[in-house]
Parts: sequence; structure tokens; C-alpha cells
Amino acid sequence: MIDLGISFARVAFIMMFILSLGGLLGWIERKQSAIMQDRIGANRASIFGIRAWGLFHPLADALKLLTKEDFRPVRADRFLFSLAPFLSVFFALVAFAAIPFGDVLRVGGREIPLQAVTLNVGILYVFAMLSVGVYGVMLAGWSSANNYALLGGQRAAALMISAEVAIGASIMGVVMVYGSLNLMDIVRGQGALLGGWIPEWGIVTQPLAFVLFLTAGIASTKRIPFDTPEGESEIIGYFIEYSGMKAGMFMMSDFLETVVIAGLTVSLFLGGWQVPYLAADGFHFPWGATWGLSHLVVTVLQIGAFSVKVMVLIFVLMLVRWTLPRFRYDQAMRLGWLGLFPLAILNIVITGLVLLLVRGRA
Repeated sequence: MIDLGISFARVAFIMMFILSLGGLLGWIERKQSAIMQDRIGANRASIFGIRAWGLFHPLADALKLLTKEDFRPVRADRFLFSLAPFLSVFFALVAFAAIPFGDVLRVGGREIPLQAVTLNVGILYVFAMLSVGVYGVMLAGWSSANNYALLGGQRAAALMISAEVAIGASIMGVVMVYGSLNLMDIVRGQGALLGGWIPEWGIVTQPLAFVLFLTAGIASTKRIPFDTPEGESEIIGYFIEYSGMKAGMFMMSDFLETVVIAGLTVSLFLGGWQVPYLAADGFHFPWGATWGLSHLVVTVLQIGAFSVKVMVLIFVLMLVRWTLPRFRYDQAMRLGWLGLFPLAILNIVITGLVLLLVRGRA
């Protein structure tokens, strides 16, 4: 029973973390875009005259979506039409389960990995879940019995497949450097210091892979500049026939995928929960100074570091979303297959040669 309770608590923390961030991203996007465009932004919704910087707008959006008519086209497939938004949200949620948000919590002689699901092939699990999410998009376009929705679903499937191929190739260099498919092992490997000073984060050892992974990750979320599946100017979109909360679930899935990509990027390239010079018993600085800390304080710092890194990276993703214009469909495909994928293969070759050289000298 105790083990079951611990497992439930880990899953509950991850669910609350990703759902809270996903729910807030609508407000963050409004406010951040307003700042970038020199506007005030969302601030109309209020409760008893309290506006709280527009924080009640996500609540107003949820009430609006819940009370809207749940429309379904006459010729739509009843079962698949209802299943598609559920698949998109579900697999975006479970993909985060293998991403570690801390090292190990010791309570009552037990060691609890701060990770909802501990897998030796955690990277493969995350990509498998994100890949299955493609079915939700494809089923939405096909089951709507609308040619424009079908065209949007086809575009989304092609974009996500090209992006995930580039993602898979780009992380191979990280796997080669740290020698594991376990995300917890990769994060722990980034705790080493190059030359005794520089944290051995993935962005230091694999800078090209970081750029390729982040670019392909943005494409996999189907957001600007890769929003070709929802080209409003072309009157297409894989959920064009959806209304009410079903349309809200598709919008939520895009936000959840953004959180997953941010968490995965942090774990692979930005040290995950690692804090520079922080060990299990406190800080150990390169110049010899030490600062002892309790296990609980170290754990809190690790969880806080992971959360801050994820939020900062989401801010960067929002900057990209409100800065770059959207690609044409052919441009997005050309970038994925003729740009990102060949560069990812080149990165694998270079990484292999460097590792052979370094290990040969050792």
C-alpha cells in the first residue's frame, strides 16, 4: 500500500505540474504577446472587481468552452469524432511521465525517484507517446467528413512525422555522449564538470543537437511558425468542425505538448534538475569552498531548478511563436527533410568521431 501511495503521489505531482502550466499558458501567451506588441493585454475578466492581471481569463475561457454547443457534422463518424480530442490530450499528458523533476527523495529509509515512471528507455517512451498523438490529429481530420479538415489532418501528420524523425536523429548524439536511454541517467551525467569548472550540460557537449532538437520540437507542437495544419488564411484546420470543450481539448493539447518539449529539452540539454556545483550534500565550488545543506533543501532546490528552467524555456518558445512568420507547407517540409534531418545525421557522425578520438587518447 505504501508503494502504491508513493507511485500515486509521483503521478499526481506530474499531472498537477503539467496541467497547471498548460492551463496558464493561455494567459501567459496573451500577456507576453501584449508586451511584445506594446498592448495592455487581457485584463477584462474580474471577480468582485478584482482583475488580477487577467488571471481570470483562463477560467472565463473554460466556462465559455464548457457551455458552448457541442456541434457534430451530420456525416461525421460519431465515435472517432469524439475519440480524437481525447487521444491528443491523453498522450500529451502521459508523455511527461518519464521526465525526471528531481534526483531521489529519501523518506523513512526509502529512496523515491522523483520521476512518475522509471524506465531504462525513457526517451523511447516519451517519443512513442508523442508519436501516438498523431492519431488524434489524423482521426480529427478524417472523421469530420470535411475536405478542409482532412487536408489539415494530412498536413499535421506529415509535419509531425518529419519533425519527430529529426528529433529522433538529433538526440542520438546525446545518447552517445552519456551512454544511456534513461533520462535520469542522462541528467545525472550532466552533473560532471568539464575542466573542473563548466557543467557538462547537453548544450555544451551537443550545441548543434540542441538547436536541431528545439527547432524540430517547435514543429511537433504545430504552433507558429509551423502552424500549417491550422492555416486560417487557407480555411483549413484539422479541428475546424469542432466546437465547445472538444475544440478546447485540441488547443490544450498544443499547450501540453509545448510543456513536454520544454521539459524534454531541459532534461537533455540544460542539466534537468541539476544545479551547478550542487551535490547531494550541498554546494562544492571549484575554488574549494563548500556549503553543506540538508537532503530536503537539496531536493527542493533541484525541483525548483527544473521548474524554473522549464518556465524560462516556455518563455523562449513563446518569443519564437510571436516573432517569426508562419512557414508555407512546402517550406516546413523542406526544412524538416532537407535541413534538420541531414544536419542531425552529420551531428551523429561528428559526435562519433570526437568520441573515438577522446576515448582513444584516454
